[in-house]
Amino acid sequence: MTNDVKHKSIIHLDMDAFYPAVEVLDNPSLKGKPVIVGGTTGRGVVSSASYEARKFGVHSAQPMAKAMRQCRHGIFLPVRMSRYQEVSGQVFEIFYRFTPLVEPLSIDEAFLDVTESIRLFGHPVAIAKKIKETVRKETGLTVSAGVAPSKFVAKIASDMDKPDGLTVVPPDKVREFLDPLPIGKMWGVGKVTKEALAQLNIHTFRDLSRISVAVLEKKFGKYGLKMHDFSIGIDERDVAIHQEAKSIGHEETFSEDILNIDLAKKELLALAGKVARRLRREGVKGKTITLKVKYSNFVLITRSITLNKFTNDGTIIYTTACGLLDNTEAGKKPVRLLGISLSQLSIRGAEKQLSLFNEDVSNNKRKKLNITLDSLQDRFGENIVRPGTLIDE
Repeated sequence: MTNDVKHKSIIHLDMDAFYPAVEVLDNPSLKGKPVIVGGTTGRGVVSSASYEARKFGVHSAQPMAKAMRQCRHGIFLPVRMSRYQEVSGQVFEIFYRFTPLVEPLSIDEAFLDVTESIRLFGHPVAIAKKIKETVRKETGLTVSAGVAPSKFVAKIASDMDKPDGLTVVPPDKVREFLDPLPIGKMWGVGKVTKEALAQLNIHTFRDLSRISVAVLEKKFGKYGLKMHDFSIGIDERDVAIHQEAKSIGHEETFSEDILNIDLAKKELLALAGKVARRLRREGVKGKTITLKVKYSNFVLITRSITLNKFTNDGTIIYTTACGLLDNTEAGKKPVRLLGISLSQLSIRGAEKQLSLFNEDVSNNKRKKLNITLDSLQDRFGENIVRPGTLIDE
């Protein structure tokens, strides 16, 4: 008697150098050139780099100044998030044609559970090929895919043959695929954990799988158990759909440190407006407001407060953030970065129902004003209407 175990069929899809690829799509003359997208100020960082730029050692999260030194002939472009979101929407619409079980990880990657799609679209590998073909045909972009029985293995697989790759790991080949891989390929294994594992003479997945679970748990706690499971391909997580954002925020790294408290509050006004607009665009409100301050010595501190009511109003967010700023050393120490975020978000649409009968006249006027401002900024850009404080003399 045999036991037939039904395995999941998971596809991890990852757009290839997404931001630069969209820039090339909009400007074909950039094709084949080292395109680098990110903050263009002296303290900006690289958001994404084309494969031509990566040959020079340029990578995401790298200081832009260093990228400019390493790739002197690079084409450096600012982030155009609204355009990337537009193209991302087109790509994800294609994903949803093949399964409703889509878990977005970011603007350019997602997990798809196609276990129940096989009867409609064929073998998981055929589905992955069809998705890749459709994305290329309808958007002009390429996507790399990993097909495996779990999310963990599928994500590693999608990165094995970039760009425009397709790596398949059948259920009976998982250990064969994982065993020789360097331990740095495992989620959550950064520099510190990698060094700690090296002290145990663990350098590959095979090495990790052979270590006692008790030893790993003693050394790394619960994550030691998780690492052991991953090393032998065990990952029971389902593809999670309908994930709501846990927080919405915006931050700014300044080209020059801010020394003046009034200037810092002026920057908070701009940040509060951007965060409020994002909240309204997402159709949610938040109760917990968090201020992030990074000083010139790179020390990062946060201050938070939870309001009595949900809000997506820029004025409320701004005045609250200013109160939090007064509880920092801004004005005494140079400030390199400021950020505002809202968490404890309302369920999309629920807050609208709750507030129908308890909004006063002033709140209604402010709400109408925000709707008008959002409409103007959507049509003519964020700078069409700004508080007078933010207009330079």
